[in-house]
Amino acid sequence: MANLNFIVHDDPVGRKRENYIARVDLEPFGLEGEVEQIWLARAPGELFEVCCIPFRSYGIAFRDHVQLDDDGQYVVAVVRRQGHRVLRALFKYAVDDQRVPQSIVREIRECGLLYEWSGGRYVAIDVAPGVDPSRMVEIFDDAESSGVLFWEWGDADPFVYGNLPVGK
Repeated sequence: MANLNFIVHDDPVGRKRENYIARVDLEPFGLEGEVEQIWLARAPGELFEVCCIPFRSYGIAFRDHVQLDDDGQYVVAVVRRQGHRVLRALFKYAVDDQRVPQSIVREIRECGLLYEWSGGRYVAIDVAPGVDPSRMVEIFDDAESSGVLFWEWGDADPFVYGNLPVGK
């Protein structure tokens, strides 16, 4: 994989001093030549715990336990889910653009959920076990109907490494 485009997490919600970074190949998700850098912490055994909210990877969420390849560079499987989900949205315009209702941005910031921004147009929100996301879904549905953003669940598709879905 030469000439990769990296999707990075500038401020991962679970960042700690002893974190690791591994890659998720985004080609199986239709993003050829792109990888997402995922922040990880040691978990029991040979596993790692996800310490960020994935922006582009499907089937993987904050706190999930994952397995890396033999070189420790790529996530190859989601071994143990921890019950978190990712709600993510791509805004049509940068969030500081006057065409984006600031009430949406305010709701994201005030919803009490962990979130991360990628650039000025993309947000990933962690929905922890037992949390009701219906208010954010309603806001995103309305904004999508108005043409402000597109949203999806990060587990709309399973995690895939290579050509085969794994860890579902």
